[in-house]
Amino acid sequence: MLVDSHCHLDFPQLYDDLDAVIARAGNAGIGCMLTICTSVAAIPKVLEITERYPQVFAAIGIHPHNVEAHGVLSVEEIASWAEHPKVVGIGETGLDYHYDKSPRDLQRASFVNHIEAARLTGLPFIVHTRNADADTAAILDETCGAEPVPGLLHCFSSTQGLAEHAVGHGLYVSFSGILTFRNSEAIRQTARALPMDRLLVETDAPYLAPVPKRGKSNEPAFTAFTLAQLAEVHGVADTDMRFATSENFFRLFSKIERSAL
Repeated sequence: MLVDSHCHLDFPQLYDDLDAVIARAGNAGIGCMLTICTSVAAIPKVLEITERYPQVFAAIGIHPHNVEAHGVLSVEEIASWAEHPKVVGIGETGLDYHYDKSPRDLQRASFVNHIEAARLTGLPFIVHTRNADADTAAILDETCGAEPVPGLLHCFSSTQGLAEHAVGHGLYVSFSGILTFRNSEAIRQTARALPMDRLLVETDAPYLAPVPKRGKSNEPAFTAFTLAQLAEVHGVADTDMRFATSENFFRLFSKIERSAL
């Protein structure tokens, strides 16, 4: 089984043709998908998708771009989303200092509350971080230093130092189609430096389609291209990397019952 650990099936590029998207994923060997919620308004749609497809699960959170619009939700409000049986993660949350669509102090407060909700529920948190390495590392130190909380850095495009810092706190690191881009040698070097038992793959669909699909709308069926690049980077067979990343996914998102897939 191959897993797409991060996609946005509620976005119109995918949702408007969702039955076909899910079918193509299955034909490509994708046995499980994690669709990620980024706003309160999207929660009903995201949950509806998980209820339609047994192989689709959800993480619920407020993307840093959307924090100002929603305000900083309490730990208890965020944790309440985990009551749904197919919600298996908290996020995506984090910091985006590239676009700065929400004030940084609000982003930081929201990030901390998501991590504390993950601690409360026992579910892993999913981190979006862009141009915010120092503050991301500091928040991980603050929240996970004394008592680790399961989580991962998704769609990794930061520095090797941040990746290694996160792994030091017990987090996983997920790689998207960016890993296949010609100008992403630094990302490939980071992937090579990390242990295989901390690696995941994702699409972040409908964005960041991997080579050779770059320029097209991304979808879960394209996960295998990133997986192949990650295997090449580590010098292992595709089947070995497929096994490793899938095992890592189910270890992290342990609420998922594999026997039901």
